[in-house]
Amino acid sequence: MDAAALVVSPFVTLLAWSVVLLVFHVSLQGFSSTLELGSAWNAGPRDEERKPAGKLAGRSSRASANFRETYPAFIGLVLALAITGDPTGWGLTGAWTWFACRIVYIPLYLAGVAYIRSLIWLGSLAGLLIMVATLVF
Repeated sequence: MDAAALVVSPFVTLLAWSVVLLVFHVSLQGFSSTLELGSAWNAGPRDEERKPAGKLAGRSSRASANFRETYPAFIGLVLALAITGDPTGWGLTGAWTWFACRIVYIPLYLAGVAYIRSLIWLGSLAGLLIMVATLVF
């Protein structure tokens, strides 16, 4: 595949949007921690191991960590599909499934919604598995 085809690939576009989602996760975590611990803590060197104790800051931190657990796999799979192609369209379906589920996961986690949040996480995992299957089969 030539470089021009990669530029217009929907996989590359989705990869760019996933970076926006990553930045949102990190920002949400930072903002919620700063609300609790103050701007002096945020601007300082954070030498002491202070962690926010509030629900929102804790949940945003855990949601961000959860996102970052599957994000490297998504990056690798989406790049592999961009390079090798996706003649069936299933790879792109899997990528969008992962992305959509990761967006829906955020408010569910912040609200403390059990079970449904886990089902959405399983949906994101299914998206990754669809991407793998597209590459392997």
